[in-house]
Amino acid sequence: MENNTEARRLRIYVSSTDKFKHGLLYETLVFAAKRYGISGATVLKGVMGFGSSSVVRSTRFWEITEKMPVVIEMVDEASKIDLFTQKILPWFDKIPTGCLITSEKAEVVLFKQGKKKKSFFHF
Repeated sequence: MENNTEARRLRIYVSSTDKFKHGLLYETLVFAAKRYGISGATVLKGVMGFGSSSVVRSTRFWEITEKMPVVIEMVDEASKIDLFTQKILPWFDKIPTGCLITSEKAEVVLFKQGKKKKSFFHF
C-alpha cells in the first residue's frame, strides 16, 4: 500500500462472544485477513453498545459482562478489501447473531512498515 493513495476501510461489527465454527468470529476474521494478504487488522472492544437486538451492553467497574460489542477494522487497497469481503460474506449466513459490515473510501496519509520482531505467538 502506498502513501497518499485511495484505499478502502472495512469495519465489521459483531459481539465478543460470536462464534464461527469452533472459534471466536473476530479471531477467525483477523487470521483470515492475514492469510488473504490484508495489510493489517485491528479488533476494538466497545465499552457500551447495542445492536439489532436492542439490548444495551455495558462494562462498569461493578459488573463484569462477557458479551460486548467488537469492531474489526481493516484498511488496504480497495481491490483487496473488496475481494476479502466477498470471501467472508457467506460466513455471516452461518452465524445466528446479528452483525453489521460497512465499507468506505479511505485516504492513506501515511503507511510506514515497522521492523518485524520475533513474536511470542507463531501463527
